Formats: sequence, structure tokens, C-alpha cells
Amino acid sequence: MSVLVNKDSKIIVQGFTGTEGTFHASQMIEYGSNVVGGVTPGKGGQTHLDRPVFNTVKDAVDQAGANVSIIFVPPAFAADAIMEAADAGIKVIITITEGIPVKDMITAKEYISGKDLTLIGPNCPGVITPGEAKVGIMPGFVFKTGRIGIVSKSGTLTYEAADQVVKAGLGISTAIGIGGDPIIGTSTKQAVEMLMNDPETDGIVMIGEIGGNYEAEAAQWIKAQGNPKPVVGFIAGQTAPKGKRMGHAGAIIGGADDTAEAKMKIMAECGLHVVNSPADIGETMAKAIG
Repeated sequence: MSVLVNKDSKIIVQGFTGTEGTFHASQMIEYGSNVVGGVTPGKGGQTHLDRPVFNTVKDAVDQAGANVSIIFVPPAFAADAIMEAADAGIKVIITITEGIPVKDMITAKEYISGKDLTLIGPNCPGVITPGEAKVGIMPGFVFKTGRIGIVSKSGTLTYEAADQVVKAGLGISTAIGIGGDPIIGTSTKQAVEMLMNDPETDGIVMIGEIGGNYEAEAAQWIKAQGNPKPVVGFIAGQTAPKGKRMGHAGAIIGGADDTAEAKMKIMAECGLHVVNSPADIGETMAKAIG
């Protein structure tokens, strides 16, 4: 049992023949992920990286049995790519693209609501189940197999957390990079809930950042469940000035509860093991697991 992606996932790459799609698809194939093809309109029938190219996602589903898609389509067309994947019956849509207009994401999110699928991202590093499937842009070698799940708004901090967990003698069940845009498909709470329900995950690392209320919502949900698994929490942006966007489009302090300090206080009150530095994540998790 793993969350979202595993060795049985049949993965396609939307934007397959572009520079980013080519580079990261080749890395995913090298890792051992089951990439069954890709989509580039107008190039159907060709092969690329020894995999078939399809004109549409529906063709990839019908002919290759695709059920997971990773999107490397340019920002102006990425929301359409999400909706096309949803229409074709893809169950897990992972959108790497950064800079998708908020208006487009509002349309795409509304369009997929009620459909039986999970959207991860946009503006995210993807999802990895170590040793089974890497559907994203993360450095696969950092992630070793284990029983700690990771949920993170930040790409680089996902890798840092994985490294810390591995160095503490633990490994990763599944790491989910949810993305840092104002509108994303899967919230912190929803991702945490998946890992809480996964019998092969014993503890969770939850990494957030300033802006929004995702982390508070997740912490309150964890407390309401009776803290079934230990959760180590970290919030990036502890020195960020109010009102200035920091890195991610969604990382902006809009009110008193958006600050790192306020979020860390809520998380601690809800029984999470809060750390002040990412360097303490692995050691804290090892102690929490006991």
C-alpha cells in the first residue's frame, strides 16, 4: 500500500517532447517509474525516449491504459491540460507547471470538482513512493524506502526533510509536494489524511510556509482525530516581512494567523512536534516514533 503512486501506476507525461518534459521524463524512466508514453498534440504516432507519443490524453488512456499524468505544459495552456486529463479519466494528475494564472486555476479546479480524481499542484515537485515510482522533479536518490510520509508546500524542503529522515535511520513511504500556489488541487489536510489512512505510514512530516490557513486546518484535523500518528511540523518563513510575497505565489502574510509564529503555535497546541529548523526534522521524528 502506498499513497497516490506506486509500481503499478501507468504514467504519461503531458508536454512530453518539450525540454522540461523530456528531461524529467528521462529521469523518471531511469528511476524505474512506469512511464507508458506521453502527450504532445500533433506528434501522435511518433516515439520519444522509446515511448509512444499520443495526440490526446484520451488516446493515451485508451491505448496505453494511463491512469497517472504529470504535466509540464507551459502556464498559458496548463489549466486546459488539467481539464483534458480529468475528462480522459486520469485518476492522479500531478501538475509541475509554475505560473499558471489564478483565473485559469479557478476554472480548472471548479471543472474537476466532483470528479473521481486527485490533483496535486500546480507549482509542485510531484509525488514519490521510493523504490516504486517517481512522478516529479525531485532527486530520487535522496528518498529511501521506509514508513514516514512527507507533505510539503516547498520542493526543496521536501528533499531536505527526506534527507533528514533517512539520516535518522528512517525512510519514506510517500512524499507529496502539494505546491505553493494560492489555488492548488490538494490541501495539506487532504494529503495528511491520505497518509494517516495508509497502513504503511507510521509518522508524518508536515512542512508549511507563511500565507493561507492550510497548516492550521490540518493541525486541527489531526487533533480532532486524536493524533493517531506522530506528526513533525515545520513552517518556513519565520523572518518574512508582512505583506511581501516570498518565493511561492501563495506565501504572503495577509493576517495575524498567516505568520510562521502563529501557525507554529497552533500546530503545537494541536499536539504536533514543532521544530524551529529543518535540521531538527529527522531527530525529532525518530524520538516521536519511539
